[in-house]
Amino acid sequence: MKTIKIMPCLDMKEGRVVKGVNFVNITDAGDPVEHAAFYQRHGADELAILDISATQENRKTRLEWIRSVSAVISIPLTVGGGISSLDDIKMVLDAGADKVSMSSAAVKNPELIDQAAGEYGSHRVTVALDGRRNLQMPSGFELVVSGGTRPVGLDAVAWARECQDRGAGVLLPTSMDGDGTKNGYDLEFTRAISDAVDLPVVASGGAGELEHFYQGAVEGGAEILLAASVFHYRTLSITDVKKYLQQKGLQVNL
Repeated sequence: MKTIKIMPCLDMKEGRVVKGVNFVNITDAGDPVEHAAFYQRHGADELAILDISATQENRKTRLEWIRSVSAVISIPLTVGGGISSLDDIKMVLDAGADKVSMSSAAVKNPELIDQAAGEYGSHRVTVALDGRRNLQMPSGFELVVSGGTRPVGLDAVAWARECQDRGAGVLLPTSMDGDGTKNGYDLEFTRAISDAVDLPVVASGGAGELEHFYQGAVEGGAEILLAASVFHYRTLSITDVKKYLQQKGLQVNL
């Protein structure tokens, strides 16, 4: 049995943690360093930072955010947003990240996945793929980029397979239809990705109650369960989630 991991995510804008619904209606959700230290103390297995406006603002990830957060944690840190070259990856890793997450840049230049895996190892390369329902796609899901603002006419599941073939170590699918809604992970989308690849898949977008985490692992097939709002606003604790999963028969690090 695989150990299920819990990964809080810090969506960052202008130095603050923010949260939205369906990728819009952004509101303030606190200080990133305080959140990071709190999550490590309370049992997070990993942590993610996503610079949500880097790509749209055509700039690189803010390295000072990475340095300040990585200074207060020892758990693995994945950083995404504005990463579009091997130089960017080196800077982010040197600033304290353990893994990088690429999205729009990988779609624009798929060879970046190959290059990053070759240079730094697949275990340090996460590809984030945002999707939305589109019945014209073979899988029923279309890939979108630039923070969910631009559909690209690619099948999201076919792209997941290509990412695996190119050397990605982890896939992080987020459903635009479920993001921030607290109505649960998009299990159909998550399962479509996890069934298509042999890599660890991160369930992301929409977790609002304990049952959603269990569903993400069992019905969605995810090994890593990412959440933001429920942790930032202390609706649920990581310990609550892990104890619930353990009671339901799943293996967790408690």
